[in-house]
Amino acid sequence: MPPGNLGGQRRHNLRARAGILGAVRRFFETKDFIEIETPHRIPVPIPESHIDVIRSDGWVLHPSPEICMKRLLSAGFDRIFQICRCWRAGERGSLHLPEFTMLEWYRTRADYTDLMEDCEALIRVVAAAAGIRGRLDRRGCLVDLDGPWERITVAEAFSRYGGIGAEEALKSDRFDEIMVCAIEPRLGIERPTFLMDYPASLGSLARAKAGEHQVAERFELYIAGLELANAFSELVDPVEQRSRFMEENENRRRAAKPVDPLPERFLADLASMPPAAGIALGLDRLVMLLLDADRIDEVVAFTPEEL
Repeated sequence: MPPGNLGGQRRHNLRARAGILGAVRRFFETKDFIEIETPHRIPVPIPESHIDVIRSDGWVLHPSPEICMKRLLSAGFDRIFQICRCWRAGERGSLHLPEFTMLEWYRTRADYTDLMEDCEALIRVVAAAAGIRGRLDRRGCLVDLDGPWERITVAEAFSRYGGIGAEEALKSDRFDEIMVCAIEPRLGIERPTFLMDYPASLGSLARAKAGEHQVAERFELYIAGLELANAFSELVDPVEQRSRFMEENENRRRAAKPVDPLPERFLADLASMPPAAGIALGLDRLVMLLLDADRIDEVVAFTPEEL
């Protein structure tokens, strides 16, 4: 579909999208964050069992800018954010594109609870810029943005909605199935929900919670059943992080997926990274939410099928 044939609603959405991205930038500027740009094409990605990268002339298109952004924290930056394109192979659906727009921000001397406060303030400010105050209407679901946001642990969510304990779900290899089918549709319905304290085995790049080493300081943000963001109190132990990366690569080998070398420069810089917290928020999904769009196709200029 050439640009001249865009429908009226999609044309409206693209104009509104520009205003939303402008509001995001203004929010971080008022909080003394520096907007940075990092390369989109990198030698190797962070090893992750369930994320497949797109190859580019021997390197990869980054699935997230986190490698380079965390190296900047190690180099002395304090508060940084980035709005950039990211790529993941095989992702296509009403909520997914293989090329999408991500917002990531990182703060030193902070943890995941500070990021929860950031999220509340950011979403309220950006929603107001989109003409939404108080309650957000998502497909007929009215979500209160002004009241206190829900914070629920993964263990509590499985007990309340899953009919099975989180650890038992992990052992029976049903964790993702129960999350998607039974838990996620019930999160963020009356008010936004932070689903927090994931099992340590799903901690990825998150540090263990003080005094509760069986869980990691990680949360995901849900509004009207839609996952918007994934956040960590960052793990800054290069030895532990290397061990986790090797485990992820072993999972990929067992699944007969390509395995890349470890990101050695990232691991070397991690030793000098101060305590910090970081978050990735899907901007296409945020625009969908604020404009009450049914599919991600409605809030981007081109889908892969239109190129």
